[in-house]
Amino acid sequence: MTAMQDLNDLYFFANVVQEGGFTAAGRSLGIPKSRLSRRIAELESRLGARLLQRNTRGIALTDLGNRYYQHCQVVIAAAEAAELAVTSSLAEPSGTVRVTCVVAIAQSEVATALPAFLERYPKVNIDLLFTNRRVNLLEEGVDVAVRVRALEDEDPNLATRRLRAASGVLVATPELMSRYAAPRHPRDLTKLPFLGAVERDRRVHLMLDGPDKERFELVAEPRLAAEDFSLRKRAALHSLGLTMLPTEYCMEEMDQGSLVHVLPDWSTPAGHLQVVYPTQRGLLPAVRVFVDFLIEHLSKMRAAPGNCPR
Repeated sequence: MTAMQDLNDLYFFANVVQEGGFTAAGRSLGIPKSRLSRRIAELESRLGARLLQRNTRGIALTDLGNRYYQHCQVVIAAAEAAELAVTSSLAEPSGTVRVTCVVAIAQSEVATALPAFLERYPKVNIDLLFTNRRVNLLEEGVDVAVRVRALEDEDPNLATRRLRAASGVLVATPELMSRYAAPRHPRDLTKLPFLGAVERDRRVHLMLDGPDKERFELVAEPRLAAEDFSLRKRAALHSLGLTMLPTEYCMEEMDQGSLVHVLPDWSTPAGHLQVVYPTQRGLLPAVRVFVDFLIEHLSKMRAAPGNCPR
């Protein structure tokens, strides 16, 4: 009982701070100002510390009060998340889930699995965006992303479920490479026409790891700016430029010799196909079941085109 009263006092104290005084907090909580003031006074007495400075203009936090308030916020958020976890588990999944997915994975594996999900959860709608662009989930209001990232290249504020390893290779036709001096370093590749997905500066950015742990960022102005791997492979096979492709997507062409691996001592940083999603306030039922569905289906499917950084 004492523990529960202490938790209530945390909640009361946080509300007084947030509302800027006892009168406003009392109205917000539906508690008389006198009762609220007494509870905070008892809290300070029990702690043996002054948390609030009271004056004619209102209240102000003491240094200890400010530290205590920060901890109160954490405890309250955890309690709300715990309640949401239970109510979400009991609720029937419904509503719209906004999803972003790399193009090749969306067109093959997600497209194959999605009808079964929609049949299983008739009240859930999926808003699916095909893009290889780096989407900021928190800023753009996206619930789930399926994308390829290097091990150290993901937002730490997101929950991450890795599905499988991903790699990519720089390829071009032997004919194209014969027109230029043999490259010895990625900086030599800026002389070649490039095919690739661009960033906001309208240039291709590729991070490459080489011998002796050297890392080099290749920045090139593309002859063809395109996210679609299929289009880029077709253009590369016509000797229109050098491009980065998923290893699985060009293995046959490399075996046949129609494409060659350029700078084989250099590679994209080790990465994974992964599902990422925000979890600050817990997952809504529709998001939770969709994440579970993606993990189940994408983990067991054969590696498909798209498994490499752009």
